[in-house]
Amino acid sequence: MLTEEEKYRYSRHIKLNEVGETGQQKLKQSNVLVIGAGGLGCSVLQYLSAAGVGTLGIIDFDTIELSNLQRQILFTTEDIGKNKAKVAAKRLSGINPNVDYIVYPKRLTTKNALSLFNDFDIVIDGSDNFATRYLVNDAAVITNTPLVYGAIYKFEGQVSVFNYQNGPTYRCLYPDFAGYGANTNCSDIGVMGVLPGMIGTHQANETLKIILGIGEVLSGKVLLVKALNNDSQKLSVSKDQHEIDKVMAKADEFENIDYDVLCNTIKSIGPEINASELKQMLGNQNMTIIDVRESFEKPRYKELNAKDIPLGVINSVDLELPLDEQIVVYCQHGIRSKKAIEILKKKGYQNLTNLTGGILTWN
Repeated sequence: MLTEEEKYRYSRHIKLNEVGETGQQKLKQSNVLVIGAGGLGCSVLQYLSAAGVGTLGIIDFDTIELSNLQRQILFTTEDIGKNKAKVAAKRLSGINPNVDYIVYPKRLTTKNALSLFNDFDIVIDGSDNFATRYLVNDAAVITNTPLVYGAIYKFEGQVSVFNYQNGPTYRCLYPDFAGYGANTNCSDIGVMGVLPGMIGTHQANETLKIILGIGEVLSGKVLLVKALNNDSQKLSVSKDQHEIDKVMAKADEFENIDYDVLCNTIKSIGPEINASELKQMLGNQNMTIIDVRESFEKPRYKELNAKDIPLGVINSVDLELPLDEQIVVYCQHGIRSKKAIEILKKKGYQNLTNLTGGILTWN
């Protein structure tokens, strides 16, 4: 039952004939898992929290960076370096303390996805890479969980609802990964700060419609939004039972599937080392370390004595790197460094090594 405080808090909902106290009670009894507390997640979480969704799960292993604040509006400068999921839950509890916030400050993997999805009524995908999107889709199909999808690219975004009432899935729209190079994120190409808010609000709207059983849910359709000219259109998506059957046929193998390899996000670029191996190599006189991040990105480690050569300029400046030394390249997460290695190879450098997972694995 709704308390008197809740009736007043949600009074503008309750006054809607399509919602009423019955609908608000449905929201209170619902539980939703939001994957990623980044740009999309921040917007989704704020509105679902304010709307009175009873339980919100938040999973994100990442920490807040200064460059996030342009669009991830749950966070402040004082939050830099803290876990996104934890900070988001704390901030949201100030918006609506009636909601139960369940925090998962870890990475979503094939080892935990199925058990997590089974605990929630709806999953919202706020991820920024194809490997996670395919993992989320397949876990949603296997657990028969509705999936609210959102994606952004520079000035454009997409929204849809997959696996809803026997409808199409993400693989019905994108059966296979498009290939290396398509797996870009905001740190690689940039994004208009308001765009995640626009798309995330649409995702929240779809979620509320599903819970309340009202309106026309975006199942079998993809909403395309273009921020620069305020244009929008809907595309139809047909269900492809063959793609769904392929996912179900591998359900028993799901926990052992490597979606990074499957989606080709890890291109064969040569040797890779982890943080522990690099620490053992420090002091090697025949090794040069390159940091291809932007100057404002943290953390920085003096003991690495790295040369700062941002990816954006690595192709245009005179590098003057020794050709006979091992060159270790790193970035924040291990993606941009791979692109840097491709460029360095074209410049004639051969003894190149990538830091797996990026500098965030250093500690």
